[in-house]
Amino acid sequence: MKSFTLIAAGPLRQPRLLSPSARYVCHSCRNLRVSRIQQRPFSQTAPSLSDSLSFKKYTLSRNFKPKEVNLPAKMASPPPQDPARKRLAYIALGSNLGDRIGWIEKACAELDARGIKVKRTSSLWETEPMYVLDQDRFVNGACEVETTLEPLALLDALQDIENSLGRKKIIDKGPRNIDLDILLYDNIKFDHERLTIPHIGIPEREFVLKPLAELIPDKPVDPNRPWTLTRDLLDALPRSSTPITTMTPLSAHHPPIMALNRARKTHVMGILNMTPDSFSDGGQNTSLEEPTLVSNIRSFLDAGATMIDVGGQSTAPNAPEVSVEEELNRVLPAIKLIRSHFSDRPVLISVDTYRASVAEAAVAAGADIVNDVSGGSMDPEMLPTVARLGTTICLMHMRGTPATMNSLAEYPDSEGGLIGGIARELVDRVAAAEAAGIRRWRIVLDPGLGFAKVGWQNVDVLRHLDELRFWPGLQGLPWLVGSSRKSFIGRVTGVPTPKERIWGTAATVAAAVQGGADVVRVHDVREMAQVVAMADAIWRY
Repeated sequence: MKSFTLIAAGPLRQPRLLSPSARYVCHSCRNLRVSRIQQRPFSQTAPSLSDSLSFKKYTLSRNFKPKEVNLPAKMASPPPQDPARKRLAYIALGSNLGDRIGWIEKACAELDARGIKVKRTSSLWETEPMYVLDQDRFVNGACEVETTLEPLALLDALQDIENSLGRKKIIDKGPRNIDLDILLYDNIKFDHERLTIPHIGIPEREFVLKPLAELIPDKPVDPNRPWTLTRDLLDALPRSSTPITTMTPLSAHHPPIMALNRARKTHVMGILNMTPDSFSDGGQNTSLEEPTLVSNIRSFLDAGATMIDVGGQSTAPNAPEVSVEEELNRVLPAIKLIRSHFSDRPVLISVDTYRASVAEAAVAAGADIVNDVSGGSMDPEMLPTVARLGTTICLMHMRGTPATMNSLAEYPDSEGGLIGGIARELVDRVAAAEAAGIRRWRIVLDPGLGFAKVGWQNVDVLRHLDELRFWPGLQGLPWLVGSSRKSFIGRVTGVPTPKERIWGTAATVAAAVQGGADVVRVHDVREMAQVVAMADAIWRY
């Protein structure tokens, strides 16, 4: 009797006779999920299939029939798909003509308007052109969408959006104002003359893998190779001679923050408190005549401020909460004054508020950025409002409210300690912002010095700012640091009066720049702008 070898490595759809030289196929591999593969360190290579499965040999007669091992001769056909079922797809976003970020944001808005819900977005990355090199740099990203459209119908919708935005394809892989491609769709493989899923270019394109790995680092790209994850493909790419960087737009008329570009310049944000009770400058601006206030703002800009942060509600621990109307009466005139008197200056305006209604009115008056000390947690309408406005938001780490925050400054080692706690809670705030519809590229982070952090905890945050910048889930996002005149500086230096803490503030500003801050928020603009200029010369080159 002649024998054949059958290799069993999981449930086979149909038993088959295999010669010793045959290629062995395991149908269960398509759904293989091995936790030790997903959790392995980046430095380890993926285990081979034979390492992951146990193989057994059986000697069978050449007259073997399926019924002899009690296996069905034919599996039932899979049930038909529900056309109304929502499916996840991943779409590549790209542009290298005109307002590149603006085109991508318009495309995302069109997706939402057509019922293709944008659930999450990656950062936006500026990349060198590939294939056709004689063209401008691209802005690339990716988004996770939820749709009921089948693959070809989704492709039709994307192409219709491209056409509606005026795309004209002249050269293959050449310049374009908008480019939308299906990368992945609901864990399937799809082959058609018009469309291949997974996208054939994923493994070789850093400008695709970078944003995709932000969204799904531990997801297999090819369902037939479940042991090869998105981050594995990214790690396998050769190192680029020109590292790519994320981009965070601040307004349509200002260059974006390039948070991973070592040579970037640090923004100086001047504090304009329109409050009578702020901890260090309360009442300083509220009683000024308009000409004097204009003169003070001009001195900020002349000294090197690129942003003005306007606030109308003190967040000092014992400060009373004012009404929405009072806060609006404080901040709106100041914002309008800046816009009317300095229209010829490239100044960015942020509004320091945790109220959605104030943020919306401030943006309508001319503010570019919403600076929320609560990270969107104190007003449930804040994040949806910012998403609708399409502005950039700074999410600060804080626990509780300004009145309760200092009693919530415990960060147990069992929960990651101070840095781990801040990072984990900021990851949650970023997720909440994304769930509300805020694009990831519209988020700035603030570690919240002095908010639910006391004494030397603030020094530890400055020491470990670079660790926070590269924490999983926070990589590539820009950071704002506000240490100016705060009480921990007074404790360290022995200077009780906030206005006299200039030298201590200078040291913290330099430390923030060294740690990777993109924006420093300060009272003493002239002095701190000089500190930033020197710190940039040392560390930003």
